[in-house]
Amino acid sequence: MAPHSSSSHVFLLSIALLSMSCFSLSPLILPIGKDPKTLLFYSQVSIGTPRHNMDLVIDLGGPIVWYDCNTHYNSSSYHPVSCDSKQCPSGSFCSGCNGPFKPGCSNNTCGANILNPFANAIFTGDTGEDALTIAGTKVSGLLTGCTDSQGFTGEPRVLQGLPPSAKGIIGLARTQLALPTQISSLFKLSRRFSLCLTSSNKYGLGNLYIGASPRSTVKNVDVSKIMQRTSIIVNPVSTAPISSEGEASYEYFIDVKSIKIGGKALNLKTPLLSIDKKGNGGTKLSTMDPFTKLHSTIYKPLVREFMKQASDKKMKKVQSIAPFEACYDFKSLGRTKTGFDAPTIDLVLGNGVQWTIYGGNSMVLVKKDVACLGVVDGGKNAMTAVVIGAHQLEENLLEFDLVSNKLGFSNSLHLHNAMCSQLRI
Repeated sequence: MAPHSSSSHVFLLSIALLSMSCFSLSPLILPIGKDPKTLLFYSQVSIGTPRHNMDLVIDLGGPIVWYDCNTHYNSSSYHPVSCDSKQCPSGSFCSGCNGPFKPGCSNNTCGANILNPFANAIFTGDTGEDALTIAGTKVSGLLTGCTDSQGFTGEPRVLQGLPPSAKGIIGLARTQLALPTQISSLFKLSRRFSLCLTSSNKYGLGNLYIGASPRSTVKNVDVSKIMQRTSIIVNPVSTAPISSEGEASYEYFIDVKSIKIGGKALNLKTPLLSIDKKGNGGTKLSTMDPFTKLHSTIYKPLVREFMKQASDKKMKKVQSIAPFEACYDFKSLGRTKTGFDAPTIDLVLGNGVQWTIYGGNSMVLVKKDVACLGVVDGGKNAMTAVVIGAHQLEENLLEFDLVSNKLGFSNSLHLHNAMCSQLRI
């Protein structure tokens, strides 16, 4: 696959060091860019010896860090994890290879499940240890999965749906092999991470902070005072393509009790906002879905009420543009500090706080003269009722506390005349 020429290749991972101890890093900061075609988010990393620079997509629900170790990849610092090693996760399969031996091809090796949600499949790979090069410093001990994309023929493909420059995925889920969990353990950092996604690279990069959270903006806004918090809840049934019976989901769910449009509560005649015993329903966060996806029984009344209130605001409706239904003439939309002056969408959470989605996050500029409500119909058979997509997360600071199982959220940083690129530790 030909390399993708983009601004993503002008930066490497950066890291902030505080001299708390010679064994700790505080915090780890990964710059995050946005691919304009796929609308996915990525960070560039250097792996192996010699260094292989590659873009890895940020997957909030991904269980591991994995990358493509095809015939063009080799590394003298790579060490496969043996099947009988304590590092090999319980239940892993054991893999072997006929050679020539290299990363991804060794015997008696702890197998890795390589998950690409766009392929809706799990591929096989090897679990190994290699050097992750961060700002010129090699970090040892990180367990990753590697797989040979050239070793699979037909469909689906290992890198299916990812940006042309992307060679794998950085998983941030609630698992032992996810990047935040491993980094926190290796460097004795607090078990939390924060994510802030940029709306466009032209406004500056977003960041993933592991072990700490931003404290202020460049305009000295105290971030702690703008954060609200709610519980991260566990879906008792796995939402992965393949899972063991009785396995809980490792994705991030929150307890949405009701939804308001412009302050008016929707009359949702469905229990789907709650998670049932079979794992159906509930609300999760996703960086792999570009737009919020709703079960049909929620999508239809939400769009209907939004269009009614949009009409009251004199927003001029135009022909729908797939996959969106509610589309409007750009010139008929007013402006506020949070983007388009559209009806707000409030997610009323279990502890009474509200996550408000303003026009900058609800509306999508589809053409230069058309903006649409950026939600899509997930269908009547959707397992998860509400999937909050990446567009709705942009320019919002999210803090995941993995000890207290709390999610902190800022609402739109534009309310405070700030953006993700302007946050400071």
